[in-house]
Amino acid sequence: MNRKTSADFAPEVLQHFDAYVHGALSRRGFLVAIAQYATGALTAELILQQLSPQFAAAQQIKPDDGRLKAVRTEFPSPAGNGKVQGYLVETAKPKTKSRPGAVLVIHENRGLNPHIEDIARRLALEGFLVFAPDALAPLGGYPGDEDKARELFGQLDQTRTRADLVAAAKGLAALPQGNGKLGVVGFCYGGGMTNYLATQLPELDAAVPFYGPAPDLKDVAAIKAPLLLQFAEKDDRVNATWPPYEAALKEHGKKFQAYTYAGTQHGFNNDTTPRYDKDAARLAWDRTVAFFREQLG
Repeated sequence: MNRKTSADFAPEVLQHFDAYVHGALSRRGFLVAIAQYATGALTAELILQQLSPQFAAAQQIKPDDGRLKAVRTEFPSPAGNGKVQGYLVETAKPKTKSRPGAVLVIHENRGLNPHIEDIARRLALEGFLVFAPDALAPLGGYPGDEDKARELFGQLDQTRTRADLVAAAKGLAALPQGNGKLGVVGFCYGGGMTNYLATQLPELDAAVPFYGPAPDLKDVAAIKAPLLLQFAEKDDRVNATWPPYEAALKEHGKKFQAYTYAGTQHGFNNDTTPRYDKDAARLAWDRTVAFFREQLG
């Protein structure tokens, strides 16, 4: 079967799916909303299945790849949930004697799922020391089911979760195998948290939010790190937060680059779903890696 792309779905279906993914529609609500687009053997349930992540099919780097050393680890988070747990990945045999820069990878609103773990491995193969925290760890971790993950995500105390992410960033930056420089990249919810961390961590060296909502504008003045912001063209919900954010960044003289990828949907970097755009994702990834190399050494 040929892999579906966003072009295979009516724009209204994609809009409803975005609402479903972000909690504005229940599963049942989504199925009812798209019922008119289900014809013949194509049921609403099948449409949802086609739009849902296919982790195994999209995996680029296997968990047991011999080029990498990956472990589950944790850092103390006294202001959060006591500890922050996640997935630490680095190259098994560094090509140079110089220590790598560190990159924190923040997931979408479903926790540390297989796709984000794969993203962490991809970045480690680019030469970075990478930690991907799991915000769902206090509730048992990513449950293996996207609907259940979204349900659990709504139960998090976001004040504590944000404190956990701050602790994860600081813990990662302090690891002796890194060079002390720190970058953050995040997607969707993680993109918003990347923007947030940029306002909270004066020691941050680089931030790359993918289609992430803007932070509290009163905190923009505190940003020290250069930003590389990646947006999807067809993403009204997130893009509505950008003009005032851009104005605040300019007002305070912050260093940033922003790119909007033509024709793309929210989530275009996620290669487990039909919203993935291969060309845009490749360009955004190349820009991200180059930016981190420039800023983190």
